[in-house]
Amino acid sequence: MERPAWAPRSIDITVPSVSRMYDYYLGGSHNFEVDREAARRAMEFMPGLPKVMQANRAFLRRAVRFAVGEGVTQFLDIGSGIPTFGNVHEVAQAAAPGARVVYVDHDPVAVAHSEAVLEGTEGTGVVAGDLRKPRDVLASSEVGRLIDLNRPVALLLVAVLHFVEDADDPYAAVAELREALAPGSMLILTHASYEGIPLPPERAGGAVDVYKDIRNPLIMRSRDEIARFFEGYDMVEPGLVPMPRWRPDTAPEGEDPYERSGLAGVGRTA
Repeated sequence: MERPAWAPRSIDITVPSVSRMYDYYLGGSHNFEVDREAARRAMEFMPGLPKVMQANRAFLRRAVRFAVGEGVTQFLDIGSGIPTFGNVHEVAQAAAPGARVVYVDHDPVAVAHSEAVLEGTEGTGVVAGDLRKPRDVLASSEVGRLIDLNRPVALLLVAVLHFVEDADDPYAAVAELREALAPGSMLILTHASYEGIPLPPERAGGAVDVYKDIRNPLIMRSRDEIARFFEGYDMVEPGLVPMPRWRPDTAPEGEDPYERSGLAGVGRTA
């Protein structure tokens, strides 16, 4: 297999990557046949997966604009994946030219590609880091350079927590990040759930198994389990809802049933 210029030497391009599969669902070009194959296997069970990802990205953009409108112009995006069109810094800096964004991911592909995409872009940085080690993320030089932790920060955990198993205690990691951020900070979150998927759980479970097979278990949590991540935050209206229902720009017409898979919410600390 030909290795494209953007793929770092250190990565095994014969193993599917979650961030490249996500890129494929969104119609991006930073994926390999091995990723497309895994994504197509998952889509055999859940054909609407690209719709889920698109709804996820659309929510992300609305939430970033909302944060800027509330005066928050610093963004820490953990589990950021490959920055495709309409990413956090583009949306934030269009709304507030001085906005600062740090992208964090533990996938070397996502990190290498982010660095290439962001080269020369003011107010942005990339960290090779893991949500499960919040202290290391917060102590990184890029966070130190770009983020003032004494001022409110929008913490983005978009489509990432469902890849953290309970054994790794994602609740403790999210709480540790909350404690480190100034009052008035925000949590912007989406999470996969069987709730809302227009399929029986056994069928949707087939797609979940594909992720298990590529050693990236997808943890489907209930509404109550997802709501627990917002402990210590006041929920912003309309609360924890299907992604297209969170402050839509227009009335949802002819909504694809798959777009309602998974939940999204924004919380703010007092």
